[in-house]
Amino acid sequence: MTWDILNVIGTIAFALSGAVVAMEEEYDIYGVFVLGMATAFGGGVLRNIFIGIPVPTLWEQGPLLWTATIAMAICFCLPVALIRYWKRWEQLLDAIGLAAFAVQGALYATQLGRPLSAVMVAAVMTGIGGGMIRDVLAGRRPMVLRDEIYALWAILAGLLIGTGIISHSNPIQLYGLCALITVLRMLSVFYKWRLPRRGLQKGLI
Repeated sequence: MTWDILNVIGTIAFALSGAVVAMEEEYDIYGVFVLGMATAFGGGVLRNIFIGIPVPTLWEQGPLLWTATIAMAICFCLPVALIRYWKRWEQLLDAIGLAAFAVQGALYATQLGRPLSAVMVAAVMTGIGGGMIRDVLAGRRPMVLRDEIYALWAILAGLLIGTGIISHSNPIQLYGLCALITVLRMLSVFYKWRLPRRGLQKGLI
């Protein structure tokens, strides 16, 4: 049950995120749906590739596919003024998607009996993979590689679940971890927390 709810939360959050980015780039309706689908399901594809699990087809996603489609269709039909107002919450949507999918990815690898390293990789790839694909398809530099601390929170989710500090069978702890990751991500946006960067022109930043 926890798995299914996290899947739905992450799918809706990332599908809407991809749809909004597509409309910002003035893509047509086909581009909106392609970008939304890539954002919603791309992380799971990358996760399976990295931990050596067969990649399911898009059509095997069942209700999740329809959930993402309906969410994007509603978003596409909303008045522009409402979308612009709603865009103020774009970072929060992205944070929710990151948290839900990072926890879901870690649970997936744990249930397969994978070691801690694979659990952490699964958390990161599921949490950030869709956003990376979205940014590349939109012609943007991937946010995870340049913006405020992002992937670190997905790593934290994988570490806590993989080491058993957060029980994979305790829904309250798992939802609490989702809330924690979301809050940490938003704090990093608000306070502009960044990992060290080094540019060839200015050196360490």
